[in-house]
Amino acid sequence: MLSRSCFNLLNLDDFSSDRTRIPRVISVPGIISDFEDAGNAEIAESDVVSSATQERRIVVSNQLPLKAYRDSSSKKWRFDWDGDALVSQLIDGFPPETEVVFVGCLGVDVDPVEQDEVAQFLLDKFKCVPTFLSSDLINKFYHGFCKHYLWPLFHYMLPMTLNHGVRFDKDTWQAYVSANKVFADRIMEVINPDEDYVWIHDYHLMILPTFLRKRYHRVKLGFFLHSPFPSSEIYRTLPVREEILRALLNCDLIGFHTFDYARHFLSCCSRMLGLDYQSKRGYIGLDYYGRTVTIKILPVGIHMGQIRSLMALPDTAEKVRELRREYEGKTVLLGVDDLDMFKGIGLKFMAFGLLLGENPDYRGNVVLVQIVNSPRSRGSDIQEVSDEITKVASEINVRYGSKGYDPIVCVNGPVSFQDKVAYYAISECVVVNAVRDGMNLVPYKYTVARQSCPDLDKALGLQDCTKPKKSVIIVSEFIGCSPSLSGAIRVNPWDVNSVAEAMVLGLTMKDGEKELRHEKHYKYVASHDVAYWARSFDQDLERACAEHYRKRCWGIGFGLNSRVVALGPHFRKLSLEHIVSAYNSTKSSRLILLDYDGTMMPQDRVDKSPSPEVISVLNSLCNDPKNIVFIVSGRGRDSLGKWFSQCENLGLSAEHGYFTRWKRNSPWESCGIEADLSWKNIALPVMEHYTEATDGSSIEQKESALVWHHQEADPDFGLWQAKELHDHLESVLANDPVLVKSGQQIIEVKPQGVSKGVVVKNLMETMRNRAKAAEFVLCIGDDRSDEDMFEAIAASVAGQSMPDASEVFACTVGQKPSMAKYYLDDTFQVIKMLQGLSAASASHHPSSAKSSLGTAP
Repeated sequence: MLSRSCFNLLNLDDFSSDRTRIPRVISVPGIISDFEDAGNAEIAESDVVSSATQERRIVVSNQLPLKAYRDSSSKKWRFDWDGDALVSQLIDGFPPETEVVFVGCLGVDVDPVEQDEVAQFLLDKFKCVPTFLSSDLINKFYHGFCKHYLWPLFHYMLPMTLNHGVRFDKDTWQAYVSANKVFADRIMEVINPDEDYVWIHDYHLMILPTFLRKRYHRVKLGFFLHSPFPSSEIYRTLPVREEILRALLNCDLIGFHTFDYARHFLSCCSRMLGLDYQSKRGYIGLDYYGRTVTIKILPVGIHMGQIRSLMALPDTAEKVRELRREYEGKTVLLGVDDLDMFKGIGLKFMAFGLLLGENPDYRGNVVLVQIVNSPRSRGSDIQEVSDEITKVASEINVRYGSKGYDPIVCVNGPVSFQDKVAYYAISECVVVNAVRDGMNLVPYKYTVARQSCPDLDKALGLQDCTKPKKSVIIVSEFIGCSPSLSGAIRVNPWDVNSVAEAMVLGLTMKDGEKELRHEKHYKYVASHDVAYWARSFDQDLERACAEHYRKRCWGIGFGLNSRVVALGPHFRKLSLEHIVSAYNSTKSSRLILLDYDGTMMPQDRVDKSPSPEVISVLNSLCNDPKNIVFIVSGRGRDSLGKWFSQCENLGLSAEHGYFTRWKRNSPWESCGIEADLSWKNIALPVMEHYTEATDGSSIEQKESALVWHHQEADPDFGLWQAKELHDHLESVLANDPVLVKSGQQIIEVKPQGVSKGVVVKNLMETMRNRAKAAEFVLCIGDDRSDEDMFEAIAASVAGQSMPDASEVFACTVGQKPSMAKYYLDDTFQVIKMLQGLSAASASHHPSSAKSSLGTAP
């Protein structure tokens, strides 16, 4: 395949718009970078093609992490990195040798005549690929569909809520599709689909994965949503809901800040697309047309170094001194919010007014400083929010203010991040009162700023720099950072009284308590910074894409409903004609191994006893003298013995092989229990993995058992992880004498029995010892415990312990990752296939005959 390490000049004609191409090597005389001498602005020609062996990440976001502006004197474009942009900070989490290419809009209107020059310059000097969108397209795509339709809906506001609702507009949706297509075209010009990883950010580009997956079936795609994902009741109001869901499912990894957001997404997939999901070794996964789409839950962090470096600057210390003089003798409560309808600024002001009304002693002594960032969108809703908070603040200031004292001080943006750090440093409490927010990093930044640093302490003349730091955080329970701030005072922003009470609690809290809460928060924020977040996502994306080239892929569907089907290269449906032919050609012995629940019996049946049809087909197979037929089940021996009492020659293996009998009249044999506890060396690391991945869980080590507790974890997430841990332990401990048992908010591992794999091994060894090695093996199962049977059969084949001419059919029920090489869709097809074999036996042995191998060894 031709390399696309930067762009494929051979395929430039594939793209419809000249303006979206990366140009061939050109000179750029009219552009100046802030790190270059203006006198050397002429850019020399260079080869921009990267080394084929260098790792690359293509980071795609609506905005490039650049500041762009024209030089006032030369009228030339100038560019510099935007250190506050999240997508520029995440580079710290990538391996050092990784090349990072950014794709996104510039945020300024570049004349079409200059676009090729700007594109080449940004690629050469910043590794940035700009997407140039017309002003009309930006207005419909960003300000229309994104900000006035998707943004409110994802923040739980229905389209027709009060005066802020906007109807679904097909034109703005088409603009959204067109903008995403422009992004796709730019990525296709620079991507090497065999090597590069693509990481897409936020709701502006949710259908971009479909365009990329349609073009490159095995492209490595990750997506992270930085906003909330609403509950299915809200999301289902979106007319293009399925197109967006299917587009996201064309990714390999989808990231969310909190479990709630991921749960809502999974619920939508279940309700609207009928997709089941389950945990897979600690990760939540969706099986989508043979591909596993991994769901990651990890809140983003902040850039610790950026804040620390700002705190060490003399200007910051001077600003802190200035603010301390301004608010001397007063306790400062701080709010830092964007100007939009979801930040709850008006509700915060009302709560503060209630605080002053009910507590006269605080008047003149407590100030709420509210920094209002510039709005990210435009429209009447922004003006309405601005008018509301101005009105509420004015009323409170008039009612409770006095000469030289305004209870509420509004600082309108833009405010530099350095100045914000100074405000953080002098505030006793930060109040984040949003009614809905994706993450909100203000509490994290506040915590780090309150930690202070030696340089700042020295500049401020503080002698005891080792004194414990303290801080108080009041945080809305409806924002993404709330679950990770266990020491914060959580509030319902709609309950103004509770917010006022929280403010009183923050003001009256003892210093020792403030110090403990601050220490807890700082430890978390410092260990979960933006580099940790990016590194974790990057590693999981690599893991999610590890199987790409081991599967066969082909595209199906059209337009935004297109998707890719992926199956293992040797995984195919079991053909009745094929297996009957092999069955009939067997000269000596056959071994047929059948799971029961989910294989012979549908999972949704209330009455689990076998039907007369099942009994009949089993008896027919057992009566063929070449056959040994076994039901290998996790059920107890009493149930199996009762249900199959009419099958004289049928072998039964109960409780995953703990009890076994060869015929109806044979005695049950049990395996011995050994006192060896070496299985703990396997179980304990598995439990430790789940403990690390599940906040609130713990491990209890007993003398003969291990217990995993999840009482303190999120109830739903803890239950999901417990189910996965149960299955995981059953799999990895399948060959050890232990039992994995679920209890009330616990998973316990204690000594017990054997696995289905051991049953298969023992049966095949017995047949070999009697000079009746199986020439034909059929094994059918549907769950993880049956994978042990498939593995045992594969080991026998690999170890050449079966005759060279043996025919082996390991078959799983349903299309899913499996050790088996064949699949059947459901139990109906299993019974139909067994009936086909039964008919073949009847045609060769019309009279009933007893199996010559059906005696106990």
